[in-house]
Amino acid sequence: MNALWVAPVMPDYDSARATFSWRRERSRLAGLPDGGINIGYEAVDRHLREGHGERVALRCIAHDGTVQTVTFARLAAESSRFAHVLETLGVERGERVFTLLGRRFELYSAVLGTLRAGRVLCPLFSAFGPEPIALRMELGNARALVTTRELYERKVAPVRSRLPHLRHVLLLDPGADPPPDTLSFPALTAAAPDAYTVGPTDPAEPALLHCTSGTTGTPKGAVHVCTRRSSPITSPPPTLWTCTRATSSGARPTPAGSPACRTGSSPRSPTA
Repeated sequence: MNALWVAPVMPDYDSARATFSWRRERSRLAGLPDGGINIGYEAVDRHLREGHGERVALRCIAHDGTVQTVTFARLAAESSRFAHVLETLGVERGERVFTLLGRRFELYSAVLGTLRAGRVLCPLFSAFGPEPIALRMELGNARALVTTRELYERKVAPVRSRLPHLRHVLLLDPGADPPPDTLSFPALTAAAPDAYTVGPTDPAEPALLHCTSGTTGTPKGAVHVCTRRSSPITSPPPTLWTCTRATSSGARPTPAGSPACRTGSSPRSPTA
């Protein structure tokens, strides 16, 4: 048996469950300097403040086995750029930002940038068709969407007339002749500052909106707020996310205790 790269964060699930304490887990969070809890701060900023900026935050493994490593410093810079983009576009605190993307680096910079900026993140499963996407975006009064040109033209453009609140569509790959009423994600982020200060949060402030896929009726929205019960539990050493495509093989094993996020569409999604 190969030796573990790092000690598991949870070596024994049953023991951890039996002795679990919200008070103890809350004490393991850094918390914002000005008060409150922000998921994006816990996932990114705290590690920079603790001197771990050059540690690997993401390891992305493509179908062809190509590996891209992303440090906490780069993740902070790119998510900061997106947080500034949201402010520049006039997306207000508490408004909903949807992502319709596969598991790629830009997904994480958009997700963390949204959370760090205090906007509400609403992830969409990239395998959804136009109707499920429209239902969820209607339910959440979508203000902004980050996606690819192919997904937008095939799944969002046909139903965009049903989304009057959707003001900003940011495409990762707009091309030389982008679709009408869309913006370039690369151009906007490249022009934005690479540092962002996370502001204080209120314990009841919404952070995430997940939509169910019930067997009856339309999707139902589940709101997660900035309380200790909806915040991540992160302990030193910094969390390493290993992102591998679902069809890849021979990928470097994930360190024990680290979250693994498989790239690409899967039959089921926690955000479905």
